[in-house]
Amino acid sequence: MPTITKITTQKRKGRYNIYLDEVYAFPVSESVLIQFRLAKGMEITPELRKELDTAEAHAQAYQLALNYLSYQLRTEMEMRIYLKQHDIPLAVRQQVVARLYELNLLDDAGYAASYVRTAMRTSDKGPQVIRTKLREKGVKSELITIALEEFKPATLLTNGLKLAEKLAKRYRQQSFNTRKQKIRLGLRQKGFDSDTTNQIIGQLDLVKDEDSEWAALVEQGEKTWRKTARYSGYERQQKAKQQLYRKGFALDQIERFLTEKKVKLTKH
Repeated sequence: MPTITKITTQKRKGRYNIYLDEVYAFPVSESVLIQFRLAKGMEITPELRKELDTAEAHAQAYQLALNYLSYQLRTEMEMRIYLKQHDIPLAVRQQVVARLYELNLLDDAGYAASYVRTAMRTSDKGPQVIRTKLREKGVKSELITIALEEFKPATLLTNGLKLAEKLAKRYRQQSFNTRKQKIRLGLRQKGFDSDTTNQIIGQLDLVKDEDSEWAALVEQGEKTWRKTARYSGYERQQKAKQQLYRKGFALDQIERFLTEKKVKLTKH
């Protein structure tokens, strides 16, 4: 019967080499070494060797899972995918996941709550985007709904207003109507529902300033005029008018701009 004649440590912490009859036979982790009380002089039967191989596979998969968790919290689905990508057999994956749950190292409810709290503090994501992100990570709908209760209405409006103000600044050179539409669209894309978006827009208190509107029209008008350079005369005027109207400017203001443009061109 093969007998352990030597046990040496590897460079990797917690790993050992087992020698049978003075010949290197297999490696084991520290947990397996302790579990089976492997020691010099111990006989290794075929049955014991099979048990050692199984235990070692579990130990390595468990260590792999711990390493994956060391960077950040993970959902059950993320962990299962990760273990599968590392060719861990299904039966071993099941046992590792069960063990992680027993030790509270996996907890989708806790993960969802933590994700929502972090998103509230550090991002401009609204509830619908957060829900989608958590679904993509495999969190069950009922757990997501409970976690989203962390998102209090006051916090939701505060975060939404910050985003709306940022969008208002970004689109300040657009027409008032286009600016308002883009702010609304931006809020919806970030996961704020229709009712919340309306409240945010109301709190934003956007006011149409005629001077600012005219300045925006002149800027957009000049760009549009250059883009329609391949046309001439009446056709160019109409193309420019259509494009500026689609950008949300009032027809009387567009007419004013085009008239002034025509006067300038005539003088030159």
